[in-house]
Amino acid sequence: MRVNHVGEVCAQALYTAQALTARWPGQSAQPNEGLARQLEAAGKEETDHLAWTQTRLDELGARASLLNPLWYAGAFGLGLLAGRLGHGVSLGFVVETERQVEAHLAEHMERLPAGDHASRAIVAQMKLDEARHAREAMSAGAVELPAPVKGLMKLAAKVMTTVAHRI
Repeated sequence: MRVNHVGEVCAQALYTAQALTARWPGQSAQPNEGLARQLEAAGKEETDHLAWTQTRLDELGARASLLNPLWYAGAFGLGLLAGRLGHGVSLGFVVETERQVEAHLAEHMERLPAGDHASRAIVAQMKLDEARHAREAMSAGAVELPAPVKGLMKLAAKVMTTVAHRI
């Protein structure tokens, strides 16, 4: 559950940064208030996920990652970068992030004990929400990210999940 909590910390940072950049005029895109509101709405749902995972950590007698400030800062920087590359790329980043998170949650669901109904309910709802966020980003004009970028994102996520599991 700690890893899922870290993912939600990162989601807060990503959506906040991307909503911020959606409002900035730039070389590749004009400000887009509608997109900013869409990203903020998704971020609010991620706030629910953050609360659910924190509550579950507390119930399990576990703690959040000690590196949460680092995860937040890194994700915020990535969100700013994606946002500055244009709305299509920013939305493409959302799609790929949510697809990878959805895959992680599916794997996590397989590893959860069948009797851990509370954790299973949280993970199942988060998985549904992440898939919807990806669909909404696609509908809003996401561009497909190049395979090397997706690979780097997957590698970064693997490092994050491995470290967050322990620290």
